[in-house]
Amino acid sequence: MRRVLLLFVAVVIFIVFVLFSVTYTVRFTEEAVLSTFGKASAESVQSEPGLKWRWPAPIQSVTSYDTRTRLLKTPSETQQTADNQQIIIEAFITWRVADPLVFYQRFSGEGSEARRHYAAAEGALRSQLRSALSEVSRFRVGELLSSASGGSRLAELEKAVLDRMISQSADNAGSLVSEWGVKVELAGIGRIVLPEETTKDVFARMKATRERLAAAAEGQGEAVASTIMTKARTDSNRILDFAEQRAERIRNRGEREAAQYIATLNTDPDLAIFNSQIDLLRNLWTKNTTLILSTDMRGLTVFNPNLLDTLDPETGLPPFSGDGGVESNDDDDSRAAASDEKRDRRALGGGRP
Repeated sequence: MRRVLLLFVAVVIFIVFVLFSVTYTVRFTEEAVLSTFGKASAESVQSEPGLKWRWPAPIQSVTSYDTRTRLLKTPSETQQTADNQQIIIEAFITWRVADPLVFYQRFSGEGSEARRHYAAAEGALRSQLRSALSEVSRFRVGELLSSASGGSRLAELEKAVLDRMISQSADNAGSLVSEWGVKVELAGIGRIVLPEETTKDVFARMKATRERLAAAAEGQGEAVASTIMTKARTDSNRILDFAEQRAERIRNRGEREAAQYIATLNTDPDLAIFNSQIDLLRNLWTKNTTLILSTDMRGLTVFNPNLLDTLDPETGLPPFSGDGGVESNDDDDSRAAASDEKRDRRALGGGRP
């Protein structure tokens, strides 16, 4: 029984070994090259995923390549720009195996393992990328490191590097796909570092540029300010001239209109003075005003509390002094003067107060 069991296990192991030798698997992310005695043709490429059959080694061997995108970085490289400045630049590319047959034929001499083929391809691509970075010489430092929105030409540099890599192989004989079986999909600049001396020069140029822009802005601002001030001064003078002319016309018109009234008032000055006093009283009494005046003032003698005591028995008029004040009963000369004044007033039509 034990011998039967051992024989059964040996047969199973033999079958598994045979199946492993005559089958292989292609994943959906891979493409395989089935070579016969080290030779491969277009029919040797297996791109459909699944379990496949083959002759055991050394008749046939299988090399599977992952067709997904791979990343390749370069170490820091010193490049010279168009303005003769040195910069340290780090770049990268993304690439994949585009033609497994060409890739196998190109790098099969490195060994039978796919990882050796990848390493050889990356070495060749790294050399190509270093050569393509010479496109940096077409750009100035300020164009690559501009802080203005849309002012940097870094995207143009990346496109130029990519175009140069995908256009020709190392020996300028053809494209990378036809020569190596690889396709470069993207090229980019990972980092740009300025050496100390270059940094100083860049900062000096940036400072000079900013100072030039600031001076231009200040000059433009001063010109605009001068224009505004000149216009304001001109407008102000024009408005003042118009206002003075308008005021002069109004003043002349007022003087012409007042001339006729002045001429009328000049025919009887005393009447004019009396009317002005009446107008003054009317204007004062139409408002809530308390006015304290002396009864000796002209026009206010009628408010003297002793007025009744000084009435003239003949005329019934109070006596008036020459300055408008009330005279005492004992001064006959003053009474005579007041009587003359009253007669003058009646002759002028003044009447009884």
